[in-house]
This record gives sequence, structure tokens and C-alpha cells, in this order.
Amino acid sequence: MTLQIPAINNQDSAQALDVSELVFGQDFNETLVHQLVTKYLSAARAGTKGQKNRAAVSGGGAKPFRQKGTGRARAGTTRSPVWRTGGVTFAAQPRSFDQKLNKKMYKVGIRSIFSELLRQGRLAVCNDITPATPKTKDFLSKIKGIDAKRLLVVADDLNENLILAARNIPYIAVVTPSSVDPVSLVSADKVIATATALKQIEERLA
Repeated sequence: MTLQIPAINNQDSAQALDVSELVFGQDFNETLVHQLVTKYLSAARAGTKGQKNRAAVSGGGAKPFRQKGTGRARAGTTRSPVWRTGGVTFAAQPRSFDQKLNKKMYKVGIRSIFSELLRQGRLAVCNDITPATPKTKDFLSKIKGIDAKRLLVVADDLNENLILAARNIPYIAVVTPSSVDPVSLVSADKVIATATALKQIEERLA
């Protein structure tokens, strides 16, 4: 199949790029994409919350007072969860929220996202996205005519001019083919990729 490259400014002309139908012609699998996005967001969670249970709290070795005759409820330790400064009942422990997803499912899910972006007209290709200078206005002239509240730029490499020119624009993110993630793809209104970057993605997902 062919992917039509739209003109994004006055200098670029529309042209066709041959891409694999296996990668960009995949049926949209909503369930798998949801699972993929959930896995990515879960893996990003820190999971560092930790509390001390009664075994981890120091002290409490001695019985605080005698068993009978005080009029108080019997107690064997001051580290009990019902005591102030005691341990926490069902204390939270550091954990990983990552979910298992095999490589085959991951590839199919990313193919499904790219294919849906293409079908919805949210995927565009530019021969050269890197500005000549590290100035924001030069980069904006490169993407002139693109109407998007969230724009994802996939470049074949992170050129210094591109990074410096795009970092002050809050609605634009710049990534490489190796760092493309499902959340960025799904949340972007428009995805612009260089021809080289698309070929790299095609090779990784084939």
C-alpha cells in the first residue's frame, strides 16, 4: 500500500511513500490497545509507597503493664496497631505495578494504533522536520498549516536544533522511533514522522 505524504508548508510537496500493509493496514483492536495503554501507564507508576507493620516498628519487647488489676484492657506490646506509634494494619509495601504483555501482542497493538492513525488522517510524513537553527519560529515554520492541540513528532534522530527549537512549545513532543510509546500515539491529535523514521518503525514492527 502507499501512504500519501501531505504538504505541511509551502516548500514541501505531497508525495507517496510505500509502506508495509502489515504495519499500516492492521485492523483496529480496541481491547488490545486498551491493554497496551494500561500496561504502559501501570509500569510508569513508582510503587515506592511503604509503611511499617507491627513487626517492623522498633521497641515493644516488654509488656507495657501487668495483665490484671489496672482496669485497662490487656496489652502485650506497645507496637500494636491500636496503639499510638504502633505499626500499621495491612501496611503498604513497595511493589511493581507492571503488567505482563508479550512482544507479539505489543507489536500488534502498536501496528493497530499506527493503522488507525493513518485511517483517521492523523498521520503525516515530512522529508525534513529539523530546523536550520535552534529557534522556535524556524521549527514552527516547518509545521505551518498543521492544526493540532497535541502534536507528536517522530524524528529519525534527536538533532540538537530540533530539541532546542521544540522544547518551549507545550503541545509538541519530539521522540525517536525507538522511544515511541502507545500513550503518546493515542493522545496525539496529529503525528508527524520523517520518512526515515517511518521506515525504522516499519522494520521494528514487521
